[in-house]
Amino acid sequence: MSCTISRSTGWQFRTITAATLVLSPLLTAQGQTPEGWFANGQAALATLKKTPINDKPAKNVILMIGDGMGVTTVTAARILEGQLRGVGGEENQLFFETFPWSALSKTYSANQQIADSAPTATALVTGVKANDAAISVNQNAVRGKYKTTAGNELRTILELAEQNGLSTGVVTTATVTHATPAACYAHSPERGWENDSGMPLEARKAGFPDIARQLVEFPHGNGLEVALGGGRQHFLPKTAADHEEVRKTGSRLDGLDLTAQWTQKYENSAYVWNQAQFAAIDPMKTSHLLGLFERSYMRYTIDRAKDVGGEPTLPEMTTKAIQILSRNPKGYFLMVEGGRIDHGHHAGNPRRALTETIELAAAVKVAREMTGEDTLIVVTADHSHTLTMAGYSYRGNDILGLARGGDKGKPSKRPALDMLLRPYTTLSYANGPGYPGVSDRQPEGPKRYPHTPTYYEAATNDRPLLTADVVASADFLPETGVPLGSETHGGEDVPVYADGPNAHLFRGTIEQNVIYHIMADALRLK
Repeated sequence: MSCTISRSTGWQFRTITAATLVLSPLLTAQGQTPEGWFANGQAALATLKKTPINDKPAKNVILMIGDGMGVTTVTAARILEGQLRGVGGEENQLFFETFPWSALSKTYSANQQIADSAPTATALVTGVKANDAAISVNQNAVRGKYKTTAGNELRTILELAEQNGLSTGVVTTATVTHATPAACYAHSPERGWENDSGMPLEARKAGFPDIARQLVEFPHGNGLEVALGGGRQHFLPKTAADHEEVRKTGSRLDGLDLTAQWTQKYENSAYVWNQAQFAAIDPMKTSHLLGLFERSYMRYTIDRAKDVGGEPTLPEMTTKAIQILSRNPKGYFLMVEGGRIDHGHHAGNPRRALTETIELAAAVKVAREMTGEDTLIVVTADHSHTLTMAGYSYRGNDILGLARGGDKGKPSKRPALDMLLRPYTTLSYANGPGYPGVSDRQPEGPKRYPHTPTYYEAATNDRPLLTADVVASADFLPETGVPLGSETHGGEDVPVYADGPNAHLFRGTIEQNVIYHIMADALRLK
């Protein structure tokens, strides 16, 4: 497989062929011999023994969350990233995998064996496990009951940072009011209350603030310095046309234009909604930046070129955020989320989920290169997904393609076959929309993912006839075991990678809420 990426064209894929793989650098790489493997192991041991411990206080903490980035996602993205660069995939490393300290995080919530993003994000930023849909309120709050919020709010690390004079920010490829970023600054018994139109009448009449309002009205310190992502509809009134999708409007019923309130509230502030405006922002002259680059979620990496107004990449948003926040001599707390990893998985589309994971890794690299030893960077996931990687494919096989075995130790050009003599893919899901025939019957709606599931027409005994051309499509949905309109989260532990002050405390298997306590201790926040 080869790939190029640019702002003008986006990701461009070419199908991997068996012949290409046989000649790939992976299969002839230096050191891929018995002696080489042993020598590499000795070198790794020597490096591990020299790993230093940094127990000094942190000036800055950057929490980078791959929404839905479970272990299989990391493994498959690692292989894909290497294959896209034309080098070995299996022995490749995503940038954050080079961090010296790691752990596993247990993601169950106070009432869920397999959790959603709201309580898991709450655990990460408050140190307390919560119930489903809870945005930084404890388990005594009742979902959808606004009156139960008072007295059950959980103090977040972002709030603590602001109270101690630090700067703060949230960056995401989802909406800035989505569960993960919202948990940093808001308190709500319902994650869906991104704007007032999604709230019950009783809560609206009582003046309970929706999540977008809570971002702009944030009362701690001097407010968030940076908020970048999607979600314009939650900040604009229903009477106002969207900047980019002019036939659509904002979603707010209260008539408020929160983008205007942002610029009125803060001196030297700015609101931007497209790439040109974003690029023009001088971080040395801007104290508070609100960027909302889509009406809803930002584009997937491989679809970004289709955006009319243009939008920045996750690494570009991370760069701008750090430039603004680092002006504060006291330090900062920044949360960066690769939010659309999760959405790619829910759609049953690993190509989009994995390229979003690669984009997050690029953002982590930017963050590490822009900061020093006084900055703790923590990379983790809020939860996993049901993605699985199976079969007995040979080294170097296209991770997004058909499984291919070997013949007498050599890679086979023929795909591996099941008991029905049909090919199958290396990647699949335990449940979701990729079940034979289901995609054709899905109703139109925001969760439907556009694709052409013609391969289902050739299904025999519930198995489609897959070909290399079919699986090479960006819209291909691998098979699932259980038919669901949207793939679900997975419940297994997720990885944590850390570098910087207190990073050595990430080891073993830990409860997810412990991550907050390590970060807060690094900043010496009380």
